[in-house]
Amino acid sequence: MIKIVGIDPGLAGTGIGVIQGNSPDISSYSFGSIATDSKASTPSRLNLIYSKIADFLSEQEPDLVVIEDIYSLEKYPGSGIMLGKVSGVLLVAAFRAGIRVEEISVREVKKIITGSGSADKLQVEKSVRNLLKHGEPIRPFHASDALGLALAGYYRYGRVL
Repeated sequence: MIKIVGIDPGLAGTGIGVIQGNSPDISSYSFGSIATDSKASTPSRLNLIYSKIADFLSEQEPDLVVIEDIYSLEKYPGSGIMLGKVSGVLLVAAFRAGIRVEEISVREVKKIITGSGSADKLQVEKSVRNLLKHGEPIRPFHASDALGLALAGYYRYGRVL
């Protein structure tokens, strides 16, 4: 049995998705997110994300953590910097837990999950839902993105874990 955690970094909301199964069959999955208070300081918010993820990984003991590789749009460099900070605390949490970590670009996840590297969030969410045979919309989108990361990791690395 293989367990993979996907994490979609975000300061306001960090998505978490868990996939478990024997390749190619998925036996269970779960998802959620960590929300932070926009009025709190950045260090406080990063500490909350780190603490929650560290506890979660300790409890779940996954075989692999897949984190979205950070990118920055030229017109929003500040967002890329902030995502880098969040990604950094996630990488440290997984490293300290002794769990293998892979970073996958959002474009690659979209291609693996939907067949198109330029799919939008709704297409990704619908594809994740179809792959998992989940009837209801998966919200927030951070959670469906995290499940997409976990699925991409499952399909790409599941046989070699």
